[in-house]
Amino acid sequence: MFDKLRPYIFRLESERAHALTLAALRLAGNFTPARWFLSQIYKAPEKPVELFGLRFKNPVGIAAGYDKNATAIRGLSTLGFGHAEVGTVTPKPQPGNPPPRVFRLVEDEAVINRLGFPSRGSEFVQMQLNPYLRTSTIEKYFGFVPPNKKMMRRMIDKGDLILGINIGKNKETPNEEAALDYVSLVDNFSQYADYLTINISSPNTTGLRDLQEKNALEKLLKHIHDQRAISERYHEKRLPLLVKLSPDLSDAELDDAIEVILNAKMDGIIVTNTTLSRDGLRSQLQRESGGLSGKPLAAKSEAVLYQTLKRVNGKVPVVSVGGIMNPEDAKRRLDMGAALIQMYTGLVYRGPWLVKEILKSL
Repeated sequence: MFDKLRPYIFRLESERAHALTLAALRLAGNFTPARWFLSQIYKAPEKPVELFGLRFKNPVGIAAGYDKNATAIRGLSTLGFGHAEVGTVTPKPQPGNPPPRVFRLVEDEAVINRLGFPSRGSEFVQMQLNPYLRTSTIEKYFGFVPPNKKMMRRMIDKGDLILGINIGKNKETPNEEAALDYVSLVDNFSQYADYLTINISSPNTTGLRDLQEKNALEKLLKHIHDQRAISERYHEKRLPLLVKLSPDLSDAELDDAIEVILNAKMDGIIVTNTTLSRDGLRSQLQRESGGLSGKPLAAKSEAVLYQTLKRVNGKVPVVSVGGIMNPEDAKRRLDMGAALIQMYTGLVYRGPWLVKEILKSL
């Protein structure tokens, strides 16, 4: 069915097509019969994974970037994923870079994006995750009393989907003050997230990748770790922290980043984000600036996964994302040693059935 629909979807501008599919998922997720119907269609064999003290019903997840503002979690929960990573969320709302900013490279089965963390901000995303906050917004303007701890923990029904929240700094925040943004987001989302991902590797926010440098990363992760300890005590729950790295790091830079991540007592590493490389592309759109994802990223992402697994040596789990386009790609990453895998561009070209196909092949 998706193969028949894809030519019509691809006639739409990339970002508009994404917005429409996300809106459809949100509507389906809010309508109980539709949720049941979709969950039956996409029901797949469970392949449970125990990780971070959590039970993932399977190792396949949707990567950050798909549902940036956590508006379609209930819809995503029907498509067979074991986890969904929403975001990137920034503390304050920001529009991101001006459009056009997403491009399909159909000949290469790839996408280039230069979105630049468009986000409706922390407060909006919290309201998506907690219905109590949405219903009480008006009351706040009439002497609303802050909710107690139990009400603050109220959460939308996400079924058995593990929820990760990917967090990043605002564009206007200088790197010297980036820790303030990340710490505030850890504080805001520790009550809702099953895990948090520290995004310091997007190529579309000027200077963000500089936070992967050893000294900068040490300072940043120390502040984040300290806030995590406070949040865990207050909310009486464990909060795993993962760090997402770039595929464009040199071997020495990757060594340094992994050393810092392990010393900072982070719980896992996600490799990789999108790449600035344009090696081997055929599409004329390769000249567009931004991060490249999809099939051309596969070899580089696998190489970084191999190096990361070797350096980590089993000390923390590693999540693989980048260029997973079919069941064979997924199985190879897991066989290499990835604890979980995530997809995004593969769904653009293969459709939501890809999740079920992967799980059947494992």
